[in-house]
Amino acid sequence: MRFEILRRSRALIDRMLLADRSYDFLFHPDDSGEVVSVDCETSGFNILADDIVSIAAIKIRGNHILTSETFRALVRPGAAMEVSAIKVHQLREADVREARTIREVMPEFLRFVGSRPLVGYWVSFDVRMINKYLFGLLNINLPNRQYDVSELYYERKYGKAPPGTEIDLRYAAIAADLGLTMLPQHDAFNDALVAAQMYVILRDMQRRGVRIPRQRVAPRAGDFSV
Repeated sequence: MRFEILRRSRALIDRMLLADRSYDFLFHPDDSGEVVSVDCETSGFNILADDIVSIAAIKIRGNHILTSETFRALVRPGAAMEVSAIKVHQLREADVREARTIREVMPEFLRFVGSRPLVGYWVSFDVRMINKYLFGLLNINLPNRQYDVSELYYERKYGKAPPGTEIDLRYAAIAADLGLTMLPQHDAFNDALVAAQMYVILRDMQRRGVRIPRQRVAPRAGDFSV
């Protein structure tokens, strides 16, 4: 609740600071009933120094993932690509050399997303990367509400766990626990699609009041805790 109040307060200020009024739609109340699953791949892991090299977004309406309504783009980064990052997402400098710049991609991405809530795995990282460019373009941060699937998963599985419970919020662990088929990871579209599937399943669990069972650990000798 506190985070949501801060988000709304910041959005009010950002709307006044918006450098281009043609993007005022970002601050309009969302009446689409949709959310958008988002994922970015980057040239490295430093938000300040590194750049987005690919970005994908998929709309979700209710329990339906709208794979016919997607956004995907390669991005030519301004920063050199780190070897460690190339090993993760398998995108080389040669693969993005002819891609559009983020200044060319961002307007299309913003119009696709609109004011819909954003969904993702550790989505705050993706949003912070996007905000780095958005502040330079429009003098604002993304005002969209965010839903992190790792937090939704934590609430459904560990929300009532006793102290000392071992917690696993790895992407692969969540997918396996929800019975999802893993697609090749660190591809922006694949990761956005799997995150969308996680969101739909976890939201449905919330609506039905279903929790994810935890494996019971046998008590150790002399341990009488409940």
